[in-house]
Amino acid sequence: MAPTRWPPPPLLLLFLFAAAAAATATTEDASGPPPSPTPWPERFHAVMFTNLTNYSVASTGPPLRITDLYYDWPRRRNLNLVRHQLSADPLYDVEWNNGTSFYFNSSTCRVERFPVGVLPPWWLSGGGAEYMGRGVTGGIECHVWGKAGFIVYYEEASTGRPVRWNFIDVTGIEQFVMSFEPGVVLEDAQWQAPAHCFPDDSEEQGKGNGHVASSSDEVWDGLAVASRLLRKLAGTAATS
Repeated sequence: MAPTRWPPPPLLLLFLFAAAAAATATTEDASGPPPSPTPWPERFHAVMFTNLTNYSVASTGPPLRITDLYYDWPRRRNLNLVRHQLSADPLYDVEWNNGTSFYFNSSTCRVERFPVGVLPPWWLSGGGAEYMGRGVTGGIECHVWGKAGFIVYYEEASTGRPVRWNFIDVTGIEQFVMSFEPGVVLEDAQWQAPAHCFPDDSEEQGKGNGHVASSSDEVWDGLAVASRLLRKLAGTAATS
């Protein structure tokens, strides 16, 4: 005798089963602890795009820029190599853990000193970050965190790579990570500030604060805005 063959369940019933399973999984995910931010690698190279066209507070220099960021925590240093649109002379922002930052190009230089050092790799993961949920930016699924009331940080959900960060203060700076290479190290010669960053005593008199005067002051002001914000983050990381 042939076994009894039951008819397949209706498609609607199958759909309801699938929907219930998906809802259960979503509920379980939502009830679990929020994810933790991924610490930065101790060394990396990132290429970032910034558009400041609509942000006058931070746009004292050319608004479109590509930045090569070289982060080197073992040597306690950070370098931003900034190329403005159609500019043949890149700007260097070299930051040291003693609080000194050098902003220079081939002919001019400006030096600033801050009370805090370079961002540590755990500046976000070490505490004080508020998980804001998941979001999509540039078609990339991200975890999103806020910290210190002035930065929103996007991290790729599947890899932990940084994708974007927005400063939500008056500057409105948004920086987009176009590529990210852990372990890349820039040669030491590129970190050295040039001789015109160290004027002799006669040249330095009357200028003060390590500032070599130039016609590019507006460009330096625009570049220094992001540097000051990151130094501020370093201060919050040190106290969190």
